[in-house]
Amino acid sequence: MPNRLAHETSPYLLQHAHNPVEWYPWGVEALERAKREDRPILLSIGYAACHWCHVMERESFEDEATARVMNEHFVNIKVDREERPDLDNIYMQATQAMTGHGGWPMTVFLTPDGVPFYAGTYFPPQDRHGVPSFTRVLHSVADAYRDKKGSVAQTAAAIREIYDHAAEPARSSGAVTVHTLERAYRVLAAQFDVTNGGFGGAPKFPPSMTLDFLLRYARRTETEYAREMVELTFRKMARGGIYDQVGGGFARYAVDAVWLVPHFEKMLYDNALLAHLGVHLWQWSRYPEVRRVTEETVDWVAREMTDPAGGFYSSLDADSEGHEGKFYVWDEAELDGLLGSDARVVKMYFGVTPTGNFEGKNILSVPNDPMVVARRLGVDETELAVTLQRAKGTLYAARAERVWPSRDDKVLAAWNGLMLRAVSAAARAFGRDDYRALAVRNGEFLLREMVRDGRAMRSHKGGVTRLAGYLEDQASVALGLVALHELTFERRWLDEARRMTEAMVEWFWDDDAQAFYDTARDHEQLITRPRDVTDNAVPSGNSLAVELLLRVGDLLNDADMHRRAAWVLETVAEPMARHPAAFGHLLGAADMAVHGPVELALVGDPARPDFRELATAAAMTYVPSFVLAGGPSDAATGIALLEARPTVGGRATAYVCRGYACEAPTVDAGELVEQLTAAGIAKGR
Repeated sequence: MPNRLAHETSPYLLQHAHNPVEWYPWGVEALERAKREDRPILLSIGYAACHWCHVMERESFEDEATARVMNEHFVNIKVDREERPDLDNIYMQATQAMTGHGGWPMTVFLTPDGVPFYAGTYFPPQDRHGVPSFTRVLHSVADAYRDKKGSVAQTAAAIREIYDHAAEPARSSGAVTVHTLERAYRVLAAQFDVTNGGFGGAPKFPPSMTLDFLLRYARRTETEYAREMVELTFRKMARGGIYDQVGGGFARYAVDAVWLVPHFEKMLYDNALLAHLGVHLWQWSRYPEVRRVTEETVDWVAREMTDPAGGFYSSLDADSEGHEGKFYVWDEAELDGLLGSDARVVKMYFGVTPTGNFEGKNILSVPNDPMVVARRLGVDETELAVTLQRAKGTLYAARAERVWPSRDDKVLAAWNGLMLRAVSAAARAFGRDDYRALAVRNGEFLLREMVRDGRAMRSHKGGVTRLAGYLEDQASVALGLVALHELTFERRWLDEARRMTEAMVEWFWDDDAQAFYDTARDHEQLITRPRDVTDNAVPSGNSLAVELLLRVGDLLNDADMHRRAAWVLETVAEPMARHPAAFGHLLGAADMAVHGPVELALVGDPARPDFRELATAAAMTYVPSFVLAGGPSDAATGIALLEARPTVGGRATAYVCRGYACEAPTVDAGELVEQLTAAGIAKGR
């Protein structure tokens, strides 16, 4: 018989609906039962693509004996961290404070009023390598709650102090300046892996937001090494096993330091951030490989991760048929049988060996430069590329006959906003009408299904939209709508973005704390109101909010938006400089605040060839902290950047500005590129 999770929409919760554990979703029913019966709460937090979540489910949650212990002593609550990032944030703080590390599945034991008193992550079914078995933990925690109430209360009080400290009003740590950005760059340069790209050792995560900041820094300051850091890292990732060489798209992270062996799940947000970075890198470098990988990533999203209604799905699992990565790996004999005369080329290019590089199989990667491979094979690079493209089609078709990893097909507003930006940017830069259609359809979906009176909702699945949105949802969707205006020059997207920006300030800003909170002021009352300023796997709600205020504030010439954004940056100026890897996205916003955006007003009819020529030239040019508005001058009312900007000689006209002080208007695409390029370099260098 299914448990209470059977009525949920989250694929992760539904995976646990037939466990013998008496799971509850987070809500009033479970919390009231815990208080009524004075039972501790066992809170288990994970997500659908999490490998170790599946392992713990098989080992413990599907085990009748373990479930009996859980049901006898606890009120058991299962949470999808992707639906409830507020709960994940709150209880991850406690887990890290108690254990010194975090991760998923997260296992937290709470008092009936929701305060943690013991926590961990994955627990094995038997004692293993110094880690106690899950049943041992269950009995110990139940005994402690029954017999050592004083000790439990003391631990809970200490955790409350952590939350109370985090809720103190924000304070300035100094103005954000050019020196702040310089310090951040120097720290990153010192931490850079000069051999493999990225930062640190294993495991290694794609540092997409940090790389985007470094690209801005490279352009602003003409620091060649900063650009080299970005190019090397992108190339190493794109040629590694972390990138799906057959189907496109990046895995969550590599378990090694060389990007070869991935943790095989694919997340929408990673691919959104990496595709956006890829567009920027191509705009500057024009490297064909960067464009190919970026387009293949967007193509993967369009092909495998898009709902018929227009939303983007959340993730693909790491596992299939109970084995991590089984869907993605190959043995040599299989490739020989599928590829015939192309097999020799493909095996050399992807480094395939009889013994493999992962559990006797081959993760496809590109260990040698394609030019070197072509020379060894005695073919030119064009011929090599044609062969590889043909072979990839064959391999994709063969792989499609395998048992697919499960897909988390819920649509999350924040992640969709990130991908909407990436698809819009790719459509602009690459001139792809299919990407334009994909972006417009997603924008229309979000406004139709996931925005209510200017406020974003969190999750949509199977025609049902649920859960109030968080700060990251509000800001990310609005930024996606700004990107849609930059792509289409349609006024409606900008008007909706402005409405959402105003709603963001109304519902998420707190005057007493002088800060944005991650939850709205009418959100469910929890043991603390979360407020996270660090960028982790995704940009924080705060960093997205700052960028949104700066962008929309610039388009509208709104001083209050600028003032609020500048204050949030001040509160983390010193941490940003000292620990830049934790503030990758916010550093990009800081660049915009310090140097000011490079503004472009395109005036004219977007349907005319002269307008499209200017728009295309701008779209193919890398400009850090770029703000763009366009459309006919008679429709510019309310868009300050476009107002009082007439056309010249009746032709589409471009105005490149800094702080609304503009260069001479131009109708020439070549001159526009020169002006944009010069404007992106910091003055005084």
